[in-house]
Amino acid sequence: MPDALDLLLTRRSTRILDFAEPGPDAQQLDTLLTIAARVPDHGKLAPWRFIVLQGEGRGRAGAALAQVLAAKDPEAGEKRLSEEAKRFERAPVVIIVVSRAAPHVKIPEFEQLLSSAACAQNLLIGAAALGFGATWLTEWAAYDAQARAALGLSEDERITGFVYVGTALQKLEDRPRPALDAVVTYF
Repeated sequence: MPDALDLLLTRRSTRILDFAEPGPDAQQLDTLLTIAARVPDHGKLAPWRFIVLQGEGRGRAGAALAQVLAAKDPEAGEKRLSEEAKRFERAPVVIIVVSRAAPHVKIPEFEQLLSSAACAQNLLIGAAALGFGATWLTEWAAYDAQARAALGLSEDERITGFVYVGTALQKLEDRPRPALDAVVTYF
């Protein structure tokens, strides 16, 4: 297991085209989901949940999105629909982080949404700690009510992100990061 500080200083998302088998096994997936759920959660609301796509479930979810796309855009060609049907087959495991943020007497919805975003970030860090590549994407389905319904979300739920996890075929070089003096102010 990598040193925690080194992991945090070097974590990098995997390009979506650079995933391969194997993905996390059942025990590793349980570990990832446990890590994902260990986030700040004001009020202990658990204002998030996870939908795990693996095996044939990835194809079923992709087919559901392809049907939504075909209904919305009759001009979508066969190539585009085929790509949509295979969307979730780009990595061995896809974890959909779902926000269940809702009005609450004490806890602002924005805080609840941030908690779900922290779940996605923990998935990225946890995957790296386990030796996997991971990337967090939103993509069109996160913003489309019919697509969300096709993936099993209620009207009150939103997709925080799709976290793709698998073996990284290559490790990307680090990209330029902002200089601290450009993003930090001391008051």
